[in-house]
Amino acid sequence: MLEFIQLLNQRYQTILSQPGNEVSKIGYQQRIDQLILAEAFMRKGRLINSSPEQPLQMTIVGPTQAGKSSLVNVLLNSRVAGVSPLAGYTIHPQGFCHGVSFADCSGLQRYFGRFQQFQQAHIPKDRHDCYSLTETGADSPHLPHGVLWDTPDFDSIDSATYREGVIRAIALADIIILVVSKEKYADQSVWDIMSALEDLHQPTVICLNKLSEGSEALLIQSLKEKWQLARKDDFPEVVSLYYQKQTGLPFWPETKQTLLIHLASKVDLKKHVRLEQDLLQKHWKTWLEPVIAEHQTLNDWDKLVDEAIKQALVNYQRDYLNHPHHYETFQQALAELLTLLEIPGLAGILTGARKVLTWPVRQMMKLGRKRLHIADSSQEIVLLNQIAEHLLIQLADRLMDNAEQDNQRQWWKEFSSLLRRQRKAILQDFSTAAKNYHVSFQQDVEKTAQRLYHKLQEQPMVLNSLRATRVTTDAAAIALTLHMGGIGVHDLIFAPAMLTVTSLLTESAIGSYMHKVEHELKQHQHNTVKQALFVEIIGQSLLALPEQLSTMTHFNISPDQLKAAEFQLTEKRHGLRLL
Repeated sequence: MLEFIQLLNQRYQTILSQPGNEVSKIGYQQRIDQLILAEAFMRKGRLINSSPEQPLQMTIVGPTQAGKSSLVNVLLNSRVAGVSPLAGYTIHPQGFCHGVSFADCSGLQRYFGRFQQFQQAHIPKDRHDCYSLTETGADSPHLPHGVLWDTPDFDSIDSATYREGVIRAIALADIIILVVSKEKYADQSVWDIMSALEDLHQPTVICLNKLSEGSEALLIQSLKEKWQLARKDDFPEVVSLYYQKQTGLPFWPETKQTLLIHLASKVDLKKHVRLEQDLLQKHWKTWLEPVIAEHQTLNDWDKLVDEAIKQALVNYQRDYLNHPHHYETFQQALAELLTLLEIPGLAGILTGARKVLTWPVRQMMKLGRKRLHIADSSQEIVLLNQIAEHLLIQLADRLMDNAEQDNQRQWWKEFSSLLRRQRKAILQDFSTAAKNYHVSFQQDVEKTAQRLYHKLQEQPMVLNSLRATRVTTDAAAIALTLHMGGIGVHDLIFAPAMLTVTSLLTESAIGSYMHKVEHELKQHQHNTVKQALFVEIIGQSLLALPEQLSTMTHFNISPDQLKAAEFQLTEKRHGLRLL
């Protein structure tokens, strides 16, 4: 699941970085922040599983110039955190160990992942994928033992560049310390982030900093109202902080000295797995909206391809298999049949040909030994190529219609462009496959001829009458000429001698059997064309086109990937299995 959340986040960020569609980008940024938070919260779950004795983590958060770093120094009773009157002075999460050592915090690097740990003095100012951890040696009466995190602001102009570090430090926290000043407490950015943290159920305290005498009660009431608008849980305790001129730091009141120690007792890491699952389920549908929209578009594309192939096969059935003038395959079978018959008089007509052919006619026509000229002169090949071209034209028109009407119009536009680029290659592959099919299918034509020949042998009177017919001799000569390349397949169908032979067979005792064999040949031919040409060539080529769409503008998360992630989400009723 963690890997899927990372993938989804990466896809959102990639799409967000592309120009255009500014309306969607506003919502996408919010989802990215949610995904970063969810990923970090899941990483914390891994940290808890691998290091159950991990030190308590306390994170100070707040808007710019709220006095976060100053409060760190107050709570640690030390001057370890750098402070400045300039906004954005702190741009990295900075952890300070209180009563714990580096060795106790060994799991933090696994938690921060790609973020690199530095010493506080050496943390680079030109990088944002890093954090610092410092052993202070301080002993403060205000803090339980653990790590206190100072974080960058989340509301300045530059905060977007280091926002991920803030979110990671927040998700790590067992206790949240919100610092706001009387100037900043009402900012919407404060309550947006506090609303997002509600699902983490972290014990929280609010520090109202930079107070002046007489303003405290009014501000706390306003804070409570803001809290209740943003969240549904109980309003936390507020610590009022007044500025001390002597130290230049806020003063932590005596009455709140053990507050954070008391909050530490409320931390319950056993609930983390359930909270993690609740967080994912809350946002799951929203996060997956554009992915599911893509899947629906892919389904629509699959349906378009399926409908186009079905219509192409209808056209093939109508314009070839059922067409009285175009259908030639069964006539080829009859030509094969004639070469299998011992017909008197044929040798005299083909004296010149027999000087060249030194083996019997029927042996020359063994299965699989057809010449390519049969395919080259076939009306079927011409029709198949026309049907394939028409199919792609119809699909291109449908894509353009969808690009003007559908809410995924950008997807359809790119897809239309991709199909236009691939059209020539698809048709070329189809043409080659059609010719190969036609040559290969001659084996089935020959098998059909063999079936008719064996049936004729069961009817000696019909067989002898055919052998005695001059027309049959002429037709056999034409059939042999076909195999030698002297005549085209279409010419064979309309040769008077072949038409007469067909009529003789139809009216004979095997007429009904011949119709049955022809029907079975057509059905087999239809199924072969459907699978070998329209499904395996046209269909597979078209259905593979989405894989070529740019990952820069599309999520390209497959239904199988989504299905696997949703299975993990719902696999355990009372908690999420962490991978």
